[in-house]
Parts: sequence; C-alpha cells; structure tokens
Amino acid sequence: MANSPLREGYEVFLKYNAAGLSVEHWINDALMAVFFMMVGLEIKRELLTGQLATWGQRALPGFAALGGMAVPAAIYVWFNAGSDETLAGWAIPAATDIAFALGVLALLGSRVPASLKIFLSALAILDDMGAVAIIALFYTSNISFLMLAGAAVTVALLFIMNRAGITRLFPYLLAGGVLWFFMLQSGVHATIAGILLALFIPLRVTDPDKQSPLARLEHGINPWVTFLILPLFGFANAGVALSGMTADDLMSPVPVGVALGLFVGKQAGIFGLSLLAVSLGLAKRPEKSTWLQVYGVSVLCGIGFTMSLFIGNLAFAESPLLVDEVKVGVLAGSVLAALAGMLILRFSPSHPSR
Repeated sequence: MANSPLREGYEVFLKYNAAGLSVEHWINDALMAVFFMMVGLEIKRELLTGQLATWGQRALPGFAALGGMAVPAAIYVWFNAGSDETLAGWAIPAATDIAFALGVLALLGSRVPASLKIFLSALAILDDMGAVAIIALFYTSNISFLMLAGAAVTVALLFIMNRAGITRLFPYLLAGGVLWFFMLQSGVHATIAGILLALFIPLRVTDPDKQSPLARLEHGINPWVTFLILPLFGFANAGVALSGMTADDLMSPVPVGVALGLFVGKQAGIFGLSLLAVSLGLAKRPEKSTWLQVYGVSVLCGIGFTMSLFIGNLAFAESPLLVDEVKVGVLAGSVLAALAGMLILRFSPSHPSR
C-alpha cells in the first residue's frame, strides 16, 4: 500500500483525526491496549496455573528469554554506538512475535515435539514481560504526575474489586477504560493500561463448573485481536515507502542492527544461554527434543514483527525515515528467521525416543 498509487489515500486515512486522535494513534494506543491486555491475561494464567507455575518450569525459558533479549540489543548497540539518536532503538530486536513463531511451528505438525512448543510459548511469554517492562521504563515522555496519581487510584480500585471477589467483567472493563485515559494523558504509554488491567481480572472462581472471568475475557477478545487488531496494526505500521529510501539508507546502522539483532542475536542468545543453563544443571532440555531442534526454535524466535514494530514507533516517533528503516530491518530479520528456523526444524532428525 505504501508503494502503490493508493499511497496518498493510505497516509490521509492514517492521519485522519477522530475524537482528538489520528486513526494511527487509535490503532497504536487504543486497539493495541486490548492486545496488551490479552498478553497480560496469558502471562497471569501461565504464571499461576500453566507452563510457568513453578520455578522448575520457569528455569529454561527464563535463561533463554534473558539471552534472547540481551544479545540482540547488544548487536544493535554495536552498530549504532556512534549515534545518540539511533541508540534509542536498542530494544527493537529484543522482542519476539509469539503468534508468528507459533504459527510457523504449527506448520511443521508432529515433526516438532510438544515440549518444544511449550518451551517456545513460555519463552515468548517471558519475552513479552520483558518487552512490556522496557516500554514502561524507557519509552515514556513528559510525565504528568497528576495523571499518574489518577492511574494509581484506579489500580487501587481494581485491587479492591479483585480482593472483594467481584467476578462480573463489566466493572473491571469500565475501570480499565478510565485507567487507559489516565495512562494516555500521563506520558506512560497507554497500552500499559491493558497489562495492568489483566493482572486484576480474577482467575479462580468458587464454583468449579463456572468459567473464570479471566478465561471468559481471554476467549472473548482472542478472535478480535487475531483477526482485527493485529491485521490493522500491520496495515498501519508495516508499510515502507521505499521510493524515498536510498541504498545507503537500506544498509545504514538501524536496519542492519535490527535485522542482525533478530536473525543472529536471537538465536545466539537463546541457544547459548539454554545450552549453558543445561550444562550447569540449572535447567533441563525439553523432553524428547534434540539440541538441533532447540536451535531451530531459537532461530524462529527471531521473528519480531508486532512488538518490534511497536517499539520502533515509540523509539523514533519524531523520525519517519528511521521508522521506515526499522520496518526494513524487522521485515528482513523476521523473514530470514522464519525461513531458516522452519528449514532447520523440518530436516532435523527426531529424538531417538520418538
């Protein structure tokens, strides 16, 4: 779209102002808050009752997530050390797109053991937790302490509702809307409201025959996130106007740092720390998997897309050219990671026990 005759209409549509925000901002600040709420619901469920409920289950994905964030960021910093402006994008290659990575893994069917799918899911969830923390801590501006105080009061109200045993979703969603407004005005990115709201949605209910509020909400918003919000985000943020870019722009430190951070840094960090943790007896390799298969999954984690593009927009909000360079790097690194990871897993021998 960004390189077609419809480009002008595409840009006018994204800049169209509705109720004080452009369409692009409504997508990135409001709809993506719903996406982050779903991420928060998944994190809470997995930490309390799922694949991350015990420290033993958290060990290998935890080490892998740490390496998978630190090494890509270090590679990006290496290429951009000479520019304070572009250094702001250090966190862009640190994120993994769980939906795309699991989608590629699903294409391989039974060739991949279930334990590796669980490992990838747990790793991506911890990776998301790290990305959310980075956004909250490093990509905020012009803080309004009055609005933050309003957000804090709303969070306290959510806590009281949770402790009081309120299981109806409407009061939580109403408070979540108020929290989103305060966060939007505070200077902290508004999408953090989605994560905070998710933390207080009740997971457990007294009647075992009833579905928990968390499960109801997660199942309710999942189709909207999958089939509407993420496609809209991609439509609004993945377009790259190549007509205004030169060969030097395409090979500049930002796209190269992002692409290599995702493709090289992710696999090196995840596989390296996983191997080290298992060798030291701090974690166990996923059952019925080989090290080559673990390496293949590590490569797949270089698919950054949604979260990487999101962080790129925050890091370079005032520089459209740098945002376009980020998009080139994210797309290049993600495509390489998807193809290489799929080929490695497709042709890697199965574990003898299988």
